[in-house]
Order: sequence, then structure tokens, then C-alpha cells
Amino acid sequence: MTLRPWAWAGLAICGSGVVALTGFAFVDLGKADQIASVAGGCVGLVGLVLAAIAQFGPSATPTAPPPPPPAPAPAAGNRDVEASGEGAIAAGGNIGTASTGGHTPPSAPSPLPSPSPAPPSGGVTASGKGSIAAGGDIGSASTGT
Repeated sequence: MTLRPWAWAGLAICGSGVVALTGFAFVDLGKADQIASVAGGCVGLVGLVLAAIAQFGPSATPTAPPPPPPAPAPAAGNRDVEASGEGAIAAGGNIGTASTGGHTPPSAPSPLPSPSPAPPSGGVTASGKGSIAAGGDIGSASTGT
């Protein structure tokens, strides 16, 4: 076990204090009591100062910089997404709820189904009035036509 020099010095001072107080206890118990009270108060005050320095003082070891943020996930293949026509909707991934117009509100949103393992790598095209196309899953769709 290796201790730093300051730790050895602290152990030596504490050891000599114990020996001195034991010697005073055999000679004059009242005097030993007074010395122990003053020494205990001083040690407590030194301990408080050292704790404050350790808590709020400069760090002995430099802190490492935070790790860089993770890179964004690459897109699932090169996919062309095209929507043409009045009210057409096209998405390269999943669609939760889609409504292409008219006065028909979409049905109550349903939870998205579990993602499919790998959407097709081809393009996604929605052409024509009110058409809806997705490269993934569609939770709820209303064309309103």
C-alpha cells in the first residue's frame, strides 16, 4: 500500500498526539482533558477546511471533454419520394394518420404497427387525386373521396 507524503505526515501527527495525550493522562487527567478538547476542536476545524477545499477547490485531474453526440442514423436506402396530384400524400417511411381532403375526418388514430424489418429500397410514388403511398406502414388513412 502506497500513501502520499501528506497522508504519512497526517498519520505521524495523529500518532504523536495519541502518545502525548496518553502521557498527560497518567500525569494529570484534568490537564489532558483540556488539551484533548482544544486539540479536538482544532482537528475538526482543519478537517472542515480540507473538506471544503476538496469539494470546491480545483480538481487534481483534468476532466475529460464530453463525448461527441452520436452521428445520425443513415437513411434506409436511396429512395425517391414523389407525390403528384391534388391532395396526394407520399412518405418514405411510416405514416401514422393521413387524410387527403374532403370533409371526412380521419378515424381515431391507432398506434403504429411494429416497424417492418426493411422497407423496400425502391421509390415511393403517390399519383392521382387523393392518393396515399408510404415506404413503410400506414396506421390510418382517409381519402375523403
